[in-house]
Amino acid sequence: MPSITRRRTANVGRPTSAEAEILAATQRLLINGANFTELGVQQISTEAGVARSTFYSHFRDKIDLLMRLATELMTSSFDVTSAWDPSDGVERLADAFLQVVKVYRKHAAVRRALAEVATYDATVRDFLSAELNQFTDWTIAVLRAEQDAGRTRADLDPVSATRMIVMGGERALVDHVTAGDPGSDAAFARELALTWWYGVYRRPADYSK
Repeated sequence: MPSITRRRTANVGRPTSAEAEILAATQRLLINGANFTELGVQQISTEAGVARSTFYSHFRDKIDLLMRLATELMTSSFDVTSAWDPSDGVERLADAFLQVVKVYRKHAAVRRALAEVATYDATVRDFLSAELNQFTDWTIAVLRAEQDAGRTRADLDPVSATRMIVMGGERALVDHVTAGDPGSDAAFARELALTWWYGVYRRPADYSK
């Protein structure tokens, strides 16, 4: 399996001014409809107002740049999601999902570029898989803790349930921000929360009847 760290940028802290300009310029180009594969380093550098050599002093290549952009999307989404606790209830979960929808809308062009490049670049596929794994690991741990506390059915399979709600939820988010009406974001987030809550966390004791 290709390493997902091979082309990751070493400096993952606050970007320098030039880094920030390059990241912002790339996102602008993507939002304006540019195809990431067809974007050239010179085009990105020109948009950012920096020299081509400056680009390569901060990013190994375009894939490194894309993963830096994607990290903000995935990290922000995970921070919002993992801040929720089942004791907060379903309405707070709906609020959390609404915040995630907003993050996905902000970074929709980047997510589209990820899907585009993942079709032919194994590094990006592995990167995206690894980022989603943190959601999977967190959800499994929460479900098992809820089972131990007797608040989630003991016969629920945390691993299988998590695969469905994490992978299915991410696909639904992408589809919604791509084709859905922004005016329905709150309704979408609430339905997603209710699906998680009643389908997994608080599955009714008589659900099989």
